[in-house]
Amino acid sequence: MGSLTNESFNIELHQLDAATDTARNQRTQWLLTSPNPPSFFHQFISSVKKNVDKTTKQSRNGVFFSFLKGLFPILSWGRNYKGTKFKHDIMAGLTLASLCIPQSIGYANLAKLDPQYGLYTSVVPPLIYAVMGSSREIAIGPVAVVSLLISALISKIIDPAVDHIAYRNLVFTATFFTGAFQAVFGLFRLGFLVDFLSHAAIVGFMGGAAIVIGLQQLKGLLGINHFTTKTDVVSVLEAVYKSLHNEPWFPLNFVLGCSFLIFLLMTRFIGKRNKKLFWLPAIAPLLSVVLSTLIVYLTKADQHGVKIVKHFKGGINPSSLHQLQFNSPHIGEIAKIGLICAIVALTEAIAVGRSFASIKGYHLDGNKEMVAMGCMNVVGSLTSCYTATGSFSRTAVNFSAGCETVVSNIVMAITVLISLELLTKLLYYTPLAILASIIISALPGLIDISEAFHIWKVDKTDFIICIAAFLGVLFGSVEIGLIIAVGISFGKIILGTIRPSVELQGRLPGTDTFCDITQFPVATETVGILIIRVNNASLCFANANFIRGRILSIVTNRSEEQSKGKIRILVLDMSSVMSIDTSGIVALKELHRELVSQGIQLALANPRWKVINKLKVAKFIDELGKGWIFLSVGDAVDACLNAKMADLSTINC
Repeated sequence: MGSLTNESFNIELHQLDAATDTARNQRTQWLLTSPNPPSFFHQFISSVKKNVDKTTKQSRNGVFFSFLKGLFPILSWGRNYKGTKFKHDIMAGLTLASLCIPQSIGYANLAKLDPQYGLYTSVVPPLIYAVMGSSREIAIGPVAVVSLLISALISKIIDPAVDHIAYRNLVFTATFFTGAFQAVFGLFRLGFLVDFLSHAAIVGFMGGAAIVIGLQQLKGLLGINHFTTKTDVVSVLEAVYKSLHNEPWFPLNFVLGCSFLIFLLMTRFIGKRNKKLFWLPAIAPLLSVVLSTLIVYLTKADQHGVKIVKHFKGGINPSSLHQLQFNSPHIGEIAKIGLICAIVALTEAIAVGRSFASIKGYHLDGNKEMVAMGCMNVVGSLTSCYTATGSFSRTAVNFSAGCETVVSNIVMAITVLISLELLTKLLYYTPLAILASIIISALPGLIDISEAFHIWKVDKTDFIICIAAFLGVLFGSVEIGLIIAVGISFGKIILGTIRPSVELQGRLPGTDTFCDITQFPVATETVGILIIRVNNASLCFANANFIRGRILSIVTNRSEEQSKGKIRILVLDMSSVMSIDTSGIVALKELHRELVSQGIQLALANPRWKVINKLKVAKFIDELGKGWIFLSVGDAVDACLNAKMADLSTINC
């Protein structure tokens, strides 16, 4: 009776094994008989066809209005705009203008332009962005980093102290190229170019730029007449030292500037501690300008060595179309400067816009933002503006002031325009030391020490990129800092591609999950079976031989360990490999032959769509044997443990 029961059990077990084998073979057939993936040409045609079909379903008027709404988002949200929103926008716009006016004058000074050009840049670009941009909170205008870029790079071509008009014309031309590049990036969906500046690189670059900008303000803060055009810290400190020892300087500039700098920093501290007083640091710069101008006027401090703005041209933005220098012998260098400014300006603007969009819970289309930024800078270059972008400090003020839409930018632009028409003569006695203190007071927001420390804790390589960008800007130049940051970022990507990791896997107890035995020490290896996963999206010419060598090295090391048992099968987990080229296929073939020579069978688990298709075309599947292709690592291990698979000599693939 007992023997009959055992025989019945063995029959059921045999039937279960057969059913399992059938199911596993069926899954393998699904993998091997999957249709060919679409080619690049087919994907392109399908994308075009889809857009054409979508367009033909609409009337011509519908297509036209849809295009207009995409280009001018104001046509979509403008119809639902209500008076309650305008009440918030007008207050935010006026608060923004009180901060924007003194900052714009200071940033124009940083860019080595006359004060009015900073204000011009706060009129036309915000108005263009208001009808084309999609961010509700971003505040458009001149910013410190871009102003520094322009002065540092264009001063190498023409010294503004020697020929100020030619310098200004090249600034407008560079702004035109900046806008053109930005618009092209958006139209052709080349937003990934902005990502070449990694987060770590931006943190380091901004920190270095902030210190350089602060050092540049020593000219205004100390009332120095002659100053270096270089931006590195050594040259700037050397110029300050020589000026203070070889030229007369007037301490009143320093006293006046530092007094108001302390006032500005105090209001900034109070505003951070008490959110209800957000308006205090916003109006403090304008208040500083008004009070310092009155002090200089009433005490006649300008006659005692205090440097003042003096002539300040007002009025509406004049045309600068005829000032663009497309026939300049330096046009190539100007285009390069435009490209650098385009990438830096877009990086800052999109980062600022997305940060506040996430708080408000809406999505910001990066490509549309690029088109809007590009158009506003192209138009700005034709109306006496230099490169404008989104300012983090002013956007934070705009957000805190309760803005609802970009109408706050329109209110700000109109307020600045009125100031240009009516108030510029009143700024004749504004001391340059105050403009320097306003810029310095805005710099702490660019130096993010806590984020640099966070980068150090999370990723040491990223921290190296951060420090390299910081030191490159500080001791080299803005351009060198950018090149170093981008270069190291590229190096990190290339190194990760040509030297990818391969991991030895084991099964987690009680599960069908296979994972890295180094990460999970509880994972157990299967005797006689070696499971290796390639951790790279591509098996290509750059890394194929390296990966083959690493796998063979692991096999050799494991074979020497007698306690692990003889390796009979190597399961290669291809789940991470999304693409393969001919070099990768050749490397797989060579790996297979070398393993066979050692008496080891190669099995592939979970090859992806494009990979399995290329392996079939290259006849590698036929060479390996269809019985050694599996949908998952679990299938591969179970098949290898099966009694029928254990006897390799009986396999007929």
